[in-house]
Amino acid sequence: MVPTDRITVSRGHTLKDHERQPGPARFPLFRSLWYRSRTEARDDAEAGRSITMPVRVGAPPLQQVLRRLALGLLVLAVTTLIVYADHEGYNDNSDGSVGLLDAAYYATVTLSTTGYGDITPVSDTARLVNILVITPLRVLFLIILVGTTLEVLTERTRQQVRIHRWRARTSGHIVVVGYGTKGRHAVETLVGQGIPKDHIVVVDAQRKAALVAGDDGLVAVTGDATRSETLVKAEVHSASRVIVSPQRDETAALVTLTARQLNRRAAIVVAAREDENVPLLKQSGADTVITSSSSAGRLLGVSMVSPTVARTLESLMTIGSGLDLLERPITKAEAGKDPRACRDLVVAVVRGKELLDYTDPRLAHLQQGDRVITVSRAVPAPEQS
Repeated sequence: MVPTDRITVSRGHTLKDHERQPGPARFPLFRSLWYRSRTEARDDAEAGRSITMPVRVGAPPLQQVLRRLALGLLVLAVTTLIVYADHEGYNDNSDGSVGLLDAAYYATVTLSTTGYGDITPVSDTARLVNILVITPLRVLFLIILVGTTLEVLTERTRQQVRIHRWRARTSGHIVVVGYGTKGRHAVETLVGQGIPKDHIVVVDAQRKAALVAGDDGLVAVTGDATRSETLVKAEVHSASRVIVSPQRDETAALVTLTARQLNRRAAIVVAAREDENVPLLKQSGADTVITSSSSAGRLLGVSMVSPTVARTLESLMTIGSGLDLLERPITKAEAGKDPRACRDLVVAVVRGKELLDYTDPRLAHLQQGDRVITVSRAVPAPEQS
């Protein structure tokens, strides 16, 4: 059983943390790129260390170099056209006139900042060599010299932009605390039911788990979820649902207290190990508590009596493995009909806040607003980009 005196002291500490951490300041993306206060810079640095964005597959190094080279040649071509369009305004000390080749040469030496005038090619052959050979070599040298520094700066800016954009757009999402076995299977089930990965945020104290979540295409926050500042980084105050699945029940109680304090409206589902901790977790703010040890024991008992029933239950609980147990709203065509007329096997109906099983006499006809719990054939989960 979780010691109540420990919970009370820790809860007071959490309340104090919440008072000190009102939440991240939201400011426009373009303003953040132009100006940042000291507080905003500190928040950005902390977010860069604790928030892991989904991994994006970049282009191979050779493709990146060729892309930069093509962009440089495009700039050179545009500059050449601009110079040639006003060629009468230029003077060539060699022959007094500026042709297309002269314009290309002028653009080349100007963009490469080598037009000092002490040594100037006079013949067309020499100028052609400068354009086709010398300049590409100079561009390649510049890429090798400063390419790494520019890439680091660009990546840091891109990371900050992604974090700011994610913060601005995140609302009504699902926060999953703990990315262990329970947390990963919870996310797999959510994705199998059609929840986009960009609507799920993972919180875990282990950096390794956060990196795994990032590799799986999820936004992850590294930190202690019992502290309010960590959950604020996960935008839990604007979340619609919270799943709490740590390794210990006392940690689950503290996380539930903190999450409920930050968000009074979100539905909180908690995984517990022991049945005796269920009342405490519900008092902490959990809407639903799933006891893993008792659930596993029931499945073991069913497996002993009837292994086929156990396999069927496992199939129903595993999205996409054969049979799926799903909840969905009724369609317009199903309203007013008998539940047996639905395309799927209806086992229960949610009417208002009441759950009616298929034997209830009130289920002679479905009503608008009903939600049916059905057993249906599994469909392939949508691919996530």
